This record gives sequence, C-alpha cells and structure tokens, in this order.
Amino acid sequence: MTTSETTTSETTTSRTTAGETPGKAVINLSTGLEDPERVTVAFLVAVGAAEQGRPTMMFLAKEATRVAVSGIAVGTACEGCPPLPELLDRYERAGGRYLVCPVCVQAKKLDTGNLIAGAEVGGTVPLWNWIGPGNATTFSY
Repeated sequence: MTTSETTTSETTTSRTTAGETPGKAVINLSTGLEDPERVTVAFLVAVGAAEQGRPTMMFLAKEATRVAVSGIAVGTACEGCPPLPELLDRYERAGGRYLVCPVCVQAKKLDTGNLIAGAEVGGTVPLWNWIGPGNATTFSY
C-alpha cells in the first residue's frame, strides 16, 4: 500500500505494507544557530521522517539545546531555505518530539519551563527506551 501526503513545500511518499508501522527515526543535532544551515538540514530530515508517519525523535545536545527554548529558533538560514519557525511548526504538527540533553541544559543554565512543544529534558537512557528493542534510522548533524 502506498500513501502520499502533499505539504506546502514538497511532496513526501511513505511506502509501507498494510498495517506496517514505518521505522523510527532519530536525528542527533549538536550544532546550534552558529551554523543555521546545518540546523535547517537536520530539521528538513526530521520533518520529512515525521510527515511520512515515522515516529521521530530529535536528540538535542551541546549548542543545539538552545533550539529547544521558545523564541530562539528564528530566522532563515539561507536564500531558498524555509524559515526555522515553519520547520519547527511542521515537525510539531507531524508529531515529532525532542529529547534535550540534561547535562547541556544544566551547563548552559537554560530555562526548562520555557521549552518548545514536544520537548522534554532527557538523556541517553530515555532515548534508548524510546527506541526500544527494534531499530531506528539515525542521522547526526
């Protein structure tokens, strides 16, 4: 069975057998807004996975933890790139979630009461618990 979904900027197609759940996707992002193009590419991959119906988790570490704070991920990385707020919105609407490195949050003294929708502080154990006994496709940026 093939399903298709059209979004505002691209067409995505997910191929699964009837009743089959698409595999999980984990996007590890350790780069923050010091490299907005890298952040944009990570979000494009995450949005693509989530919009295909894949359970999708972004693990935010190092400078990327700041992206999880409301009002930080703003702007557009380059001409022709989608604005970061649009990507975050699409990711949220597609059911994407975030785990934000607790060590990094503490080291950067981030306000955990002001995290974006779908974000929670959690480290590697919650990430492995989310992945579970099956497999996950991973991308690192």
